[in-house]
Amino acid sequence: MPDPVMSIATTTETTRDRVIPFDNSYARLPERFYARQAPTPVAAPRLIRLNENLAHTLGFDPKALTSPASIEALAGNGILPGSTPIATAYAGHQFGNFVPQLGDGRAILLGEVLDRDGQRRDIQLKGAGRTPYSRGGDGRAGLGPVLREYIVSEAMAKLGVPTTRALAALTTGDTVWRETPAPGAILVRVAASHIRVGTFQFFAVRDDVDGLRELTGYTIARHYPAAAAAPNPALAFLDSVVACQAALVAHWMLIGFIHGVMNTDNSSIAGETIDYGPCAFMDAYHPATVFSSIDRHGRYAYQNQPQITQWNLTRLAETLLPLIADDPETAIAAAQKTLDMFPDRYAAAYTTGMRKKLGLFEDRAGDTALARDLLDCMAAHKADFSLTFRHLCDAAADPEKIANVRSLFSDPAGFDAWAARWRARLAGESTDPHRRRAVMRAANPAFIPRNHRVEEVIAAAVTAGDFEPFETLIKVLAAPYDDQPAYARYREPPEPDQIVHQTFCGT
Repeated sequence: MPDPVMSIATTTETTRDRVIPFDNSYARLPERFYARQAPTPVAAPRLIRLNENLAHTLGFDPKALTSPASIEALAGNGILPGSTPIATAYAGHQFGNFVPQLGDGRAILLGEVLDRDGQRRDIQLKGAGRTPYSRGGDGRAGLGPVLREYIVSEAMAKLGVPTTRALAALTTGDTVWRETPAPGAILVRVAASHIRVGTFQFFAVRDDVDGLRELTGYTIARHYPAAAAAPNPALAFLDSVVACQAALVAHWMLIGFIHGVMNTDNSSIAGETIDYGPCAFMDAYHPATVFSSIDRHGRYAYQNQPQITQWNLTRLAETLLPLIADDPETAIAAAQKTLDMFPDRYAAAYTTGMRKKLGLFEDRAGDTALARDLLDCMAAHKADFSLTFRHLCDAAADPEKIANVRSLFSDPAGFDAWAARWRARLAGESTDPHRRRAVMRAANPAFIPRNHRVEEVIAAAVTAGDFEPFETLIKVLAAPYDDQPAYARYREPPEPDQIVHQTFCGT
C-alpha cells in the first residue's frame, strides 16, 4: 500500500484566523474519488439552531459561526476560506440490489477539521443542491427530514451511540417539492468521515485496484492506524471494521433503534450511525417492527439488523480480496474467517449490554434465556420497550415498584412468572440494590426520540414556523438518563391516535 501520510498530512497554509479551520485530506486524493462541486445558492437562509456545545468541541467560535457571512456560507451562498467543496463518489447495494454509481446526490463535503482532541472530522452540507451524482434529483432537503436528523442524531450522541452529529440546521427560503411542497432546509453534518462500504464498492466494481489500494491506505491511516503495522493491513482493517460494526448494531438493539435503510452506501467504515432517513425508535416491543415506508418486505426490520450488518460487511470483504492475498482462495478463506467472528462479537456486546439493563453483574448460565424470555413476553403483551427497562431499574431497588412494570403489559400475569425468575437471579448476587439501580439507570434511558414527539416538532415547524417544540425536545433529549419530572410527558408512549406507523426518507 502507498504511504498514506501524504494523503492526510496537514496543509502548510495557516488556518488560525478562519471561521472553520479546514484541513482537507480527502480532496487531495485522486479526482476520481469525488467531483468538485460548489453548493447551489439559496434564496433567504436563516439559522434555525447552532449546536454550540459541538462547535466548542470542534474548536470553533460559535459567535463567528452565527455571523451573517457564516450563515450565508453554511447555506451554500458562499465558500468559506479554506473549504474545498466536493461530492464524494460511491456505489452501493440498495435493498439488496447493486447500483454501481451513487455518490453524494444532495450533500457537499466542505472539508475537514481537527477537533480539540486531534480527531479529524468532516463538515458536510446536506441539502446543498445538485451534484453530478444527483440522478435527476433536485439535491435539496425538506425541513422535516433535516429536523428529524438533527433530533435523532443528537439524541443518539447523548445516548452514547457512535453517530454523525448535527452542527447546525438552516432554512433556505426556498420550497422543495416531494409529495407536497415543503420549506427547504440544510443540515450541517459532522462525521468521523463519510467513507462507506459503498465507497470501496465503487472502485471494486470498476476493477480499479490502484484506487482501492489508495482508498484502503487512506482509510487505515485515518481511522485504524494500528492496522498499518499488521502483517496483512487490509485484513487487519477488515477485522477492525467488523469489530466496530458489531458493537454499533448491538448498541442499536439495546435501545430499540431501527435505522430503516441499512444499504451498503449507508454503512460507515468509521463505525458511526449515518444517514438518518426513515429511522425510528420502537414504542411497543416487537422484533419484526418496521417503520420505513420504502421497506415493503421488512428487509431492515429491527430483528434483522445484526444479520444485515454482517451481510454489508461481507460486501466490504469482497472488495478487499485483491489486497488481502494474490491467490483468490487464500484471500476468501482469510476474509471468511474474519467475518465469522461477527456473530460472537455482536453477541458479546449485546449480552454485556443486556446484563446492565437487567442489573446483572455476574456472568451466569441462563442469563441470555432470561433476557430473551422477557423480550418474548413484551412482544406477546405489547409492553413498551424503553419504559419496561426503565421501570425495572426502580423495581430492582424497591420490590413494590414492580407494579409500574406490570402495568405496561396487556396481561400482567404473563410478566409475573418472569419477574419471579428475575428476582431470584438478583438475589443470587450480593450487589447493593441502590448501586444496581444506578447502573441500570445508566443503561436504560428515560427519554428517547418518541416518533409521535418528533412528528409533532416537524408539524409545528413546517406548518406554523414554530421551532419552540423543536428546542424543547432537544433540551429533553440532552439528558436522556435523568428523570426530568417537568418533562415527564416526553417519556410516555403514544396514545392510540398518536401512534406513528410509517416514517419517510425525505429524499
